[in-house]
Amino acid sequence: MTKIDFDWKPLALVPVLALVVLPFIGSPSTWLTLTVAGLAMGMIIFIIASGLTLVFGLMDVLNFGHGMFIALGAYVATTVLGAMGDYTASGSLWVNLMAVFPAMLVAMLVAGAVGLAFERFIVRPVYGNHLKQILITMGGMIIGEELIKVVWGPQQIALPLPEGMRGSLFLGDAAVEKYRLLAVVVGVVVFALLLWTLTRTKIGLLIRAGVQDREMVEAMGYRIRKLFVGVFVMGSALAGLGGVMWGMYQQNVVPQMGAHVNVLIFIVLIIGGLGSTTGALVGALLVGLMANYTGFLLPKAALFSNILLMMAILLWRPQGVYALNK
Repeated sequence: MTKIDFDWKPLALVPVLALVVLPFIGSPSTWLTLTVAGLAMGMIIFIIASGLTLVFGLMDVLNFGHGMFIALGAYVATTVLGAMGDYTASGSLWVNLMAVFPAMLVAMLVAGAVGLAFERFIVRPVYGNHLKQILITMGGMIIGEELIKVVWGPQQIALPLPEGMRGSLFLGDAAVEKYRLLAVVVGVVVFALLLWTLTRTKIGLLIRAGVQDREMVEAMGYRIRKLFVGVFVMGSALAGLGGVMWGMYQQNVVPQMGAHVNVLIFIVLIIGGLGSTTGALVGALLVGLMANYTGFLLPKAALFSNILLMMAILLWRPQGVYALNK
């Protein structure tokens, strides 16, 4: 796994970007609303991207089929939440969470199970060959999207927020949506758990050691292949969780939603440094903030603003804000 030396400069990019745009926005309340919205969007993108970061950083697999697990998680959430109408219709946030958390768990389990089959039959035959990985995983994503259409249909399906998560909280004159605060909390929890698992647990240490010297770890009696399969399953499960969060953020789902989000994910990974969990977090927050700021200040530039951001970062650090060191 990546070994990240502490470097404050990339971390400082997030507050610097927020402060630089403040004079252009003018109103502090509007700036705060946009900033929280950008952080929430960034955290959701990070949850999705973290799974792909794990798979590439630990297994050196370019999985362009990642989008399928995003869409799958979102569609599973529509089914679970649809069956728990009494909980989602309540005005109590705590009652809503009794529906949302099971939906997240089921989505992760289903996405993880499908990820297990995806790794076994699609990814495993092309380990070590990036070109074949790109082609076959893209094909797998297309097949997955068609299977989603078979189960749920090709039409757009609404995924409305539970009643208690709608509306905003007011911080002075600034309105902050409740769901976006929840998204920030979930993203922070996922990031903390990933770092703790990879740096403080035996499994994490074995996985990182297996990346550095597979033969040595196998000589000690550990089966690296099984550990790596577990990494792929976890990456797929995180994509499913991110799909739930993104679907609720958009309040609707379509079979192609994963392919659409894939573009943002790879921008995030390139900005962060391929395989870096901390880099993915920084990249996702920058992308989320940039999308919201430009959408307000220069709507016509919003579509390519993140491309410009990526170009600027790569001119500064060609390998991303946190370079991958294996």
